[in-house]
Amino acid sequence: MIVLDTHTWVWWVHEDERLTQAQRELISANEADLIGVSAISCWEIAKLVEYGRLDLSSPLEEWFNQALNYPGVQLLALTPEIAIESTRLPDEFHREPADQIIVATARVYECPLVTSDDKILNYPHVATVR
Repeated sequence: MIVLDTHTWVWWVHEDERLTQAQRELISANEADLIGVSAISCWEIAKLVEYGRLDLSSPLEEWFNQALNYPGVQLLALTPEIAIESTRLPDEFHREPADQIIVATARVYECPLVTSDDKILNYPHVATVR
């Protein structure tokens, strides 16, 4: 299993050129297995649309219905274990709650996080794929 960061999920669904070749290959390789998307990513996308910082190809409800039905995609709940882990990340990590939850999700599931976020990529306590 892999976990997609919010922007990675959006880029994958939109076939955005910012998704790296390594990321594309890893996502394709996991379609038969499991591609995890944190529930907080749905909130984050909805907020970005609300603030006018993200334009989607369809209304939110339709976009989520489509994006959550891609091959291998599973919505990962925000469990108490993940919530607690997000408050106990080792060493220094930035204070963005959505990123803390996404990193905690990857750590709890013990799988790589696919991201292009430098703050996450530079954090040594989660496996990442750039």
